[in-house]
Amino acid sequence: MLILIYAGAAAATATCWADVTSVAGFAGWAGWVGRLTGLLAGYACAILLGLVARVPALDHGVGTDRLARWHATAGRYTIVLSVTHMLFATAAYVARSGTGVLEGTAGLLLNGPAMLEAAVGLLLLIGVAIISVREARRRMRYETWHYLHFITYGAVFLAFAHQLTGPDFAGSAVMSLLWQALYVSVVALLIWYRFLTPLRRALRHRLRVAEIRRESPAVVSVYLTGDHLDELGAEPGQFFRWRFLAPGMWWTANPYSLSAPANGRFLRITVKGVGDHSRALARLRPGTRVWAEGPYGALTAARRRRPQVLLVGGGVGISPLRALFETLPGQVTLVYMARRDEELILRGELDAIALMRGATVHYTVDELSGSSGGRSVPLTGRALRTLIPGLAVHDVYLCGPTGMTTAARQALRRAGVPNRRIYLESFDF
Repeated sequence: MLILIYAGAAAATATCWADVTSVAGFAGWAGWVGRLTGLLAGYACAILLGLVARVPALDHGVGTDRLARWHATAGRYTIVLSVTHMLFATAAYVARSGTGVLEGTAGLLLNGPAMLEAAVGLLLLIGVAIISVREARRRMRYETWHYLHFITYGAVFLAFAHQLTGPDFAGSAVMSLLWQALYVSVVALLIWYRFLTPLRRALRHRLRVAEIRRESPAVVSVYLTGDHLDELGAEPGQFFRWRFLAPGMWWTANPYSLSAPANGRFLRITVKGVGDHSRALARLRPGTRVWAEGPYGALTAARRRRPQVLLVGGGVGISPLRALFETLPGQVTLVYMARRDEELILRGELDAIALMRGATVHYTVDELSGSSGGRSVPLTGRALRTLIPGLAVHDVYLCGPTGMTTAARQALRRAGVPNRRIYLESFDF
């Protein structure tokens, strides 16, 4: 995927590179750098949007969290390239016109082709980048950040007209047509997969809440029914973005994994109440309508390469692993980690699955109690090798809180498991 993106960048700037030998003088070089960075910035804008179009082939093959990281990286490249383009293009204009810096900059901004729109678009992109900084994002609700992020669409739209005024497009109908085709394709994917497909599926499947079942004081399972559920194509380990059409909840769609294999009768998610949205799930009434976008995610059986598989879950991160524990072929071992005994949810189901398929479950809790039935296992390479014989030849699926998965990944690497066989999908996107 990354190779294709880089190849596209090379193709998009090929004519610019072909002219480099004829560049001379400060104005010429400044103009050439401005031209190159402008082309790359425009291409990065298309990639920026394409990565979040939620195309199933990309999402299932690459993984939602990795696509989100690539999107964030593309956003940073877009801003750096756009600012560089602005600076060098302005420098070239000032040098050629012989005006002062302030006078030349103002003249270019006010009189340049679609320049004012492009400047506004760049300012909007910078604003989105500021609210996406980790510290800033932590200070606002996820829903607020999510909707503010849609400003990106407006920013790219404002800059598009300016892109077509560049020398590579103004002088070549073929280049202009190809560039427009790139953007039309990306917009079509966005409209189809982010807007029309969820609407079509909502009308087709008519999902609704069937039952709320409390698994622990802080965790509930939501059972959902609907029409033609077998057509959803959801695999164990995947998630949906759920929009519950209830007061105070309809305006946001949050990602929750399926905690049981999908079937034609019901879907199930198991959620810990850690925020306003997740806590509100416990108060949902049967019959509440639901829109579900998905399925998404690449934490599925398709990643498995070895006959021996280890699942490592922490807290409510057991949800997708519980579905995989039931369905993954081969020799499967589950390690379920929690701070306290009461945080070991779905334990009866896990024991029943282990008994049915002859698999092994290890429960490990930090705060042991008389009723725990588990033990405390430190997240170290030595401890994991002792607990799981032949650990180095296993495929490993990880899901849980960020701190736990980071520590587990480091321990697994020290235990001899190659990074390419550690599969992890995070909802931090």
